[in-house]
Amino acid sequence: MKKLLTLNTEPHTFFSSHRNWRWFILTTVLIGAAMSALDVSIENIALPTLKRYYDIPLSLDEWVAMAYMLTLTIFLPLFGRLADMFGRTKMYNLGFIIFTIGSALCGVAPTIEFMIIARITQAIGGGLLQANSVAIITQSFPKKELGKAIGIQGAVQAIAMAIGPFLGGLLIKLDLFGTQWRSIFYVNVPIGILGTFAALYILPKDRKMKIKEKMDYLGSFTFAAALLFLVLALNEGRKLGWESDTIVTYLGLFIFFFGIFIIAEIKFKYPMMDFKLFKIYDFTTGNITGFFSYYVLFGVLFLMPFYLENVAKFSAFTAGAILTPIPITMSLVAPMAGVLSDKYGPALMTSIGMFISTVASFCLIFSGMNPHAGVLIAEFAALGLGMGLFTPPNNSAVMGCVPEERLGSAGGILNMMRASGRVFGIDLSGLILSSLTAAFLGLNGFKHINDSGIPNKIKVYGFMHGFVVVIISFTALNFISAVLSMTKKGRTKMAKEHFLSE
Repeated sequence: MKKLLTLNTEPHTFFSSHRNWRWFILTTVLIGAAMSALDVSIENIALPTLKRYYDIPLSLDEWVAMAYMLTLTIFLPLFGRLADMFGRTKMYNLGFIIFTIGSALCGVAPTIEFMIIARITQAIGGGLLQANSVAIITQSFPKKELGKAIGIQGAVQAIAMAIGPFLGGLLIKLDLFGTQWRSIFYVNVPIGILGTFAALYILPKDRKMKIKEKMDYLGSFTFAAALLFLVLALNEGRKLGWESDTIVTYLGLFIFFFGIFIIAEIKFKYPMMDFKLFKIYDFTTGNITGFFSYYVLFGVLFLMPFYLENVAKFSAFTAGAILTPIPITMSLVAPMAGVLSDKYGPALMTSIGMFISTVASFCLIFSGMNPHAGVLIAEFAALGLGMGLFTPPNNSAVMGCVPEERLGSAGGILNMMRASGRVFGIDLSGLILSSLTAAFLGLNGFKHINDSGIPNKIKVYGFMHGFVVVIISFTALNFISAVLSMTKKGRTKMAKEHFLSE
């Protein structure tokens, strides 16, 4: 392990005399982080417009978003591994180029099939950016400033995701140059070109590997296939039924490919996913709690609009405004959380953040059918506060406890776990809600959840029956994350030395 590559953290020679060069590196990384985060949310506002424009069913329209999220999630570990093998700066530069090309292709898409392929191209570029952003920051900043730098990145990403729907709606409404919805994709092109040139001249050069590692093609393929079929099963299960032949086939293929993946990773000398990383306690707990936090965060953002509009009877605009404190508070708190993490350690900040999130989600259990808007805003602000205090220190703890030659792999796994949390948080919370709602309606004599003859009062009671259970599950996951976060301190050095000694 000691003979693996080391990467040069110095900037290009022309600029190497600048004593604060690491902040230029951070700024360049922030361009990619903001662009990829913005695109996660900006296209959602355009889905109804795309459905009308292409005259397609909703099931096909959903793939504009799903194709991006699936591609991003399944390839993040691979992209991190490629960065360790061929250089993080090289992969980051390539990410800018591919993302920019994909955005331009989305803008000119003549058919929905072309659009979906272009979105996959976009996601490949976005994955290369996300998998390497935290790794580049980690290798460029000293430990005493790492939390601050990652906190700034977290704030920028939160802001980008928060303004995505607003910016998308504004661009569609303005209809710049007669482009209609196409401008939400064209906006990435000049940003991507700027990022490409910035990355070319600012990011640190990569050193060549001291020994050549072979690519784990079998592990890469089987992991991507396994995760793909698992996500497809979870996403389509509610529509097709869990006993349908399609869903059973998906789950069977997931088990098959995942089994081969585990065997391949154990036997292969240079695996795509290095299981030795999971011997590092802080790395394992950080990834688990990172998954839980994104599961809860995006589960809340997915479910709450249904609750606020269908149960509490708020307008769509008011519902959106009530939820806004979550990303706003996260963006405001994240830089401060990073600085405090550098001073007091990530264990303290992550555990405090998760305990606050636990209290916030616990309070949501008692919202009832006639909630007060002010109380909900305070609860969502508290949830955003907790997530903002947790995320940057947790990322810093995960990346700060791995050897430098595995930063790319670690960053890919970290982002994959968070992306998986986002996908499963939406799918599983929706599954629990719909299943419990259907069970409640069945007990009241209604066989189908979409039966038009169901009285609205019974529908609301059925929804609340499932809603409360889902929020309880969120509270439990936040509490588990808080407890795990408290156990991190003092484990990193010992585990890291064990990893390097092998």
